[in-house]
Amino acid sequence: MCKKQTILLTGGTGFLGSHLLNALLEKDYSVVLLKRSTSNTWRIKHLLSNVQSYDVDLVSMDEIFRSNQIDAVIHTACHYGRNGDSISSIVESNLMFGLKVLDACITGNVKTFINTDSLLPKNLNTYSLSKKQFSEWLEQLSDQIQVINLKLEHMYGPKDDSTKFISWIMSQLKENVAEIRLTKGEQLRDFIHIEDIVSAYILILDKAPVLRSFNEFEVGTGSLISVKDFLERLLDAPSSTCAKVENEPIKINRNII
Repeated sequence: MCKKQTILLTGGTGFLGSHLLNALLEKDYSVVLLKRSTSNTWRIKHLLSNVQSYDVDLVSMDEIFRSNQIDAVIHTACHYGRNGDSISSIVESNLMFGLKVLDACITGNVKTFINTDSLLPKNLNTYSLSKKQFSEWLEQLSDQIQVINLKLEHMYGPKDDSTKFISWIMSQLKENVAEIRLTKGEQLRDFIHIEDIVSAYILILDKAPVLRSFNEFEVGTGSLISVKDFLERLLDAPSSTCAKVENEPIKINRNII
């Protein structure tokens, strides 16, 4: 019988990470979870007993990697900087923390590092700059560890942050507000459901042995749609489709202007 792979997951308390954690456990991977002692675990509290969890603000990275034989890392932890946070805190989370994990991977002879990247332009903001700087370091060090860099399109689904656009729209619809005032919605986006994003990660894990030392993939549906058209389709969708977004049926209100 083949040995069960051990995956180290960062950002497991977040939207993407929580769905990945659930999928990894369903696929019978052994999971080592990195979080902070202050992390809100509401998305994964029912799964914590099934993983080896470490608080990175209390336990050193060296100790974590000495105590576990890690086969691959899935790095989803990030800091969007949406609340006026300092530049240094964003860089610490998106660049320096990732480099600490990467250093430990190389020292611990981890085979594969799967990174979660953004398709945003490098110089758009501090978040995108710090993410691109980390991906550049990954490419630089891919002669020492296999790197798979996944650039994600606009994901949505249950347990997303309530401040995100789709989640906010769904909350407005659930509350049956009289109207939702938006722009013309001409912006083109590739919206992809979280289940499809997670499927891509699981596939990448499976195919990693046949991939190169450095790989980049864009993860999306491959089709752009205007925000306006996306919302109109959402309004026309049956309750079962709406439930896929928020995990519960909603009453549709059409007065979005």
